[in-house]
This record gives sequence, structure tokens and C-alpha cells, in this order.
Amino acid sequence: MQKFDTDRERAANDLAERLFFKLEKNGERFSLRRKIGDHARRDDLTIDEVEQVLERWKLEGPHGG
Repeated sequence: MQKFDTDRERAANDLAERLFFKLEKNGERFSLRRKIGDHARRDDLTIDEVEQVLERWKLEGPHGG
């Protein structure tokens, strides 16, 4: 099980799970992978970038609206 150190990381992980993403921590950087559909993957993200991707996905969905 992945260990997230801050409330911000835990909140991002909770949102990722609700949106069917898997969030992995690699040192100070993160990888984000879609669990269903196209299995899109983004690597070497900051926590800011993770939050942006997830918020955009939450608002727009997989097809941008």
C-alpha cells in the first residue's frame, strides 16, 4: 500500500480513487494512471500537476465536457 505523507497527498489520492485513477508516489514526484478506459498514464508530476489533472478530469471528464 502506498504511503502518502501529507493531507494534500491523501486528498489527491482519495480524488484519484473516486475518478478511477491510481496515484503512485516516487520520492517527491508522482505517477497518475487511469484504471479504466484508455489507461492513460502521466509520470514525473508534482503534487500541483496531479491536482490540476484530477480537477480537470473531475470537471470535464474524459472527453472534455
